[in-house]
Amino acid sequence: MKDYKKYYILPATPEEIYMALTNPVTIQLWTGDPAEMSTEPGSEFSLWEGAIVGKNIEFETNKKIVQQWYFDGQPEESIVTIKLHADKHGTSVELRHTNIPDEAYDDITEGWNDTYFGSLEDFFSF
Repeated sequence: MKDYKKYYILPATPEEIYMALTNPVTIQLWTGDPAEMSTEPGSEFSLWEGAIVGKNIEFETNKKIVQQWYFDGQPEESIVTIKLHADKHGTSVELRHTNIPDEAYDDITEGWNDTYFGSLEDFFSF
């Protein structure tokens, strides 16, 4: 198991980033796929046609999102924590993803950089 931590700067306010990560309509705008998402703790979510699935654990409006991501057959919980901080260039996003299976690590980190936050950066740059 591996952990991943990275900071991203996105050209939008924390409120806009939070909505883009928690509102299923907005998620579909930047991913291109329908999404299942709720800010209700304990609810399950699905992104990119089920490529990412898990359970929502905690929300602090415009500041923090905590989720459990599911990996088949994994005994330890894989927890994603996203913290949003106002920055002079928009929002500083602090990502921490724990207990990533070794065999999935490269794909997951590439996905965070290119697909997830890369798509968000593209979305807000227009």
